[in-house]
Amino acid sequence: MAKHATVDAYIRALDSDRAAIVSALRSVVLAAAPTAKESIKWAHPTYEKGGSFCYIKAFPRYVNLGFWRGAALDDPAGIVRSGGEKMGHVRIETTADIRTSVLSKLVRQAVALNAQLGDPSRTR
Repeated sequence: MAKHATVDAYIRALDSDRAAIVSALRSVVLAAAPTAKESIKWAHPTYEKGGSFCYIKAFPRYVNLGFWRGAALDDPAGIVRSGGEKMGHVRIETTADIRTSVLSKLVRQAVALNAQLGDPSRTR
């Protein structure tokens, strides 16, 4: 994926299916965390409040909504994939996979964890 200066440019560079997913996820994140800073970091959309809390990354056949503290999120729906001690992600293959209320709760939790524990990139 090429580097883009803005989230809008990132979305424009995607095929229509993945662009629709990224746009929908962006809306979910910004609705759940309206004061979050949105930027391109590490070549994909990243969201920060008290440090980075989530990102959206498009792959050839799906899009991940990732969380810096994904392993620590309360996930009763069982949709967060985590193979490590900290990060985790939700894999979205179609816009029909987007469970807005579930994802919104995860985003709000991620923001709350940053408020409680600090910037995840600066803590161990």
